[in-house]
Formats: sequence, structure tokens, C-alpha cells
Amino acid sequence: MNNTTNGVLVVSEADCHRLVDRQAAFSAVKAVFSAMDSGKARNFPVIREAIGHAGALYGFKSGFDRAGLVLGVKSGGYWPGNIAKGLTNHQSTVFLFDPDTGQLKALVAGNHLTALRTAASSAISIACLSRKDSKVLGMVGAGHQSGYQLRAALEQRDFERIIGWNLHPEMLSGLGEIAKEHDLPFDAVPVEEMGRADVIITITSSQSALLSAEWIKPGTHLACMGTDTVGKQEVDAVLVASASVFSDEVAQSISIGEAQHAFGAGTIEEGDITPIGAVINGTHPGRISEEEVTLFDGTGVGLQDLAVAGVAVDASLASDTAVVVDF
Repeated sequence: MNNTTNGVLVVSEADCHRLVDRQAAFSAVKAVFSAMDSGKARNFPVIREAIGHAGALYGFKSGFDRAGLVLGVKSGGYWPGNIAKGLTNHQSTVFLFDPDTGQLKALVAGNHLTALRTAASSAISIACLSRKDSKVLGMVGAGHQSGYQLRAALEQRDFERIIGWNLHPEMLSGLGEIAKEHDLPFDAVPVEEMGRADVIITITSSQSALLSAEWIKPGTHLACMGTDTVGKQEVDAVLVASASVFSDEVAQSISIGEAQHAFGAGTIEEGDITPIGAVINGTHPGRISEEEVTLFDGTGVGLQDLAVAGVAVDASLASDTAVVVDF
């Protein structure tokens, strides 16, 4: 982030849509995963609570990237009733501070950026861990973020078919339209048939396992992106324990991520989980065989949000539409 303005830069949702694309988000998130693994960036403890109103979960994710000199916090959460109001269920805002002075330097809308960075995270895992000959992509979940996930994933491998499942199957039409844009066939399938896929992305708010270990064939890569709170779960603990597990951050993986259940049962240990940054940095080989089942536990770390917000700030300053207010 190179904000040299006097005052606070405000970057709106519309500007984030205009200024930050998938490639920029992918590069920013990959760089911050690398910095985390090399000890140059650190996430601070997450605060995430049910507020007792509107069924909402609200929290804060923050951190400091010394490599990119980005310091800040994302505030926001999940409001399950928003979709009926014409709003996205996930709502967030990023605050960026000058690491030299502590002054507030930017206020950045976080909804589009959250979806972009989440999709970038799973896309990085696909690029690093999936078999290069992967042909069938499976999508579990068809909510707001699923389209971002699908578009980013399609840029990583030469997929030939997409299959999808959602609790409310009528919502799968959106994924079908994206498949059509890419001239790819799309099939809605029972969740038990997700095992046909070579790569599976789960992006739900499920509180119980949707995928079972016995359905998954050897060589599959799973990107589990929905579990980011105590109690959430998308795949069974047996599958987690039997896979080679990678994560954005190991501490979050075992506490609020998909690995929390296997870890709690004692079938996986903290040392069994590899930071994805280690694969990016070349200190871990990633996938070691064509038969290996790999699983990426994408819990969502604050540094991801700060990284893409920094991209939005730099792009805004480089444009002629930057909005700076006195503060």
C-alpha cells in the first residue's frame, strides 16, 4: 500500500469491482501466504461472535505484513437474512493504517474483496496441489461466493466438465450459466456423486459433514472454503484425517477450520497440517503422488483481506477517481 495522501482514502464497493480483478487478487494472496510462511507476516487472534440479533456472526480479523508494509483490520460477518433484503449475506469493511504512525490511511469496502480473496485462496491450492490432468470440477454450494470460486478455479486447470450440488438445487442455475460461458457441460448431481470430480470446492455454511471419505477417489484435491467458525463442518473428520492437509494458517485450521473436528478427535495433529505458503516457497513438495488425496483448509485469514485491500488502495491512487476525506 502506497498511500501518501493527507487524509483517509475511501474505496467504495463499485471502485473495488472496477479496480481489483482475479489475477491481482491471486498474486496478492499468494504473496502474503509466502510472507506468512517465511515469518514476514503475522495474523492476530480472530474475534468472531454471535451477536444475538438477526442470527448474525460478527468479528474482526487483523494482522501485519512487514514485507508489504500493510497493517489493518477487517470488520464484518455473516447476516443470514440479508439475501431476502437484496443484500449479500457477508458484509465487511477493511481499515488500513500507516504502520509507521498508526494513522488511519484507508477505508475499503470489503464485500467484493472478501469473495475475490477467498476464491484466490482456493485457486492457489488448486494450482499448487491438484493433479495437472484434473478434468472434472465439483462445486458443493451455490451461494454468492460460489461464482467467484468457479471462475477462479477454471483458470487453474483445463477442466472439461463441472458438476454441482446445493441444498437448494434451484440455485445451481448460476453455476450452470458460468459453465455455459466457458463452453463446459454442467450437471447437477446428488452429493454422493461428488466423488466423480478430480477437484472439489466446498463453499457452504454447513454445520455438519456433507462429504464422506468413502465417496472420494484417489488423487482428488479438495478445497474446503466454508468452515471458518467453531462448529461448522463440510467434510467428515475421517476424510480430513486420511488426506494430506494444507491450510492458510495451521492455528486457525485446528481451532475454527475444517480440521477442528479431526483435531478434536485426536486423529490429526497440528504437525500433520502444512501451510500452503511452504508449498509456494518450495520448502514442501505439495502433492507427492498421483494417488494422494490432498485437502486445503481455507479458513480465511485477515492478511488476505489486507493484501487485496492494499491492491485496491494502490489502484485507486493510480486512477483519477480517488476519494480522500479529512479525518
